[in-house]
Amino acid sequence: MKVVQIAGFLGSGKTTAIIALSRSLAEKGKKVAIIVNEIGDVPVDAKVVSEYGLKVRDIGGGCICCELLVSLAYTLEELARSYSPDYVLIEPSGVSIPSSVKDGIGLAKGLNVEKGPVIVLFDGERGQEQLSDEDLGKFIKRQIAGADIVTINKIDAIEDGAARSHEGLIRTINPNAKILRISAKNGLGLEELVKLII
Repeated sequence: MKVVQIAGFLGSGKTTAIIALSRSLAEKGKKVAIIVNEIGDVPVDAKVVSEYGLKVRDIGGGCICCELLVSLAYTLEELARSYSPDYVLIEPSGVSIPSSVKDGIGLAKGLNVEKGPVIVLFDGERGQEQLSDEDLGKFIKRQIAGADIVTINKIDAIEDGAARSHEGLIRTINPNAKILRISAKNGLGLEELVKLII
């Protein structure tokens, strides 16, 4: 069971990306489950994802990277027993820190779990503006710094020069991350991302 985390700040396109990636993996004959972390009382993203016929588990009531690490481990154990997925895609809340979620995956006991890449979505339309905000910028930098792969999402809505500028900025924060340009909405670049997951 390979566990892949798809993080990113609020509005970066995580739910759209997870639906597209899940469908692509399923088309390749892979069994996929999704764990969605909602901080609010109403699990909106879980409802959206399940409408596409995907296997979803919601962990609500707090942030998966701090208060809910034990719930994450338990959920992984339960999914392994009841569903035996090849891949588990985790959509943490938009305010999670990827490294903490990665630690939580390691708490699952008695499982043959492979930690897949940490993918962080960078909002191609609003990312630079968000980074320029003092407090928000620190937070987004921490997400990028913890990524194995940073995807500049919404590439279909920005100019090539803006995408190059984003790449340079991301590279200064995390020089080791693989950077991809994607549009989760239109499917651009998703096949390359799937190859990196598999």
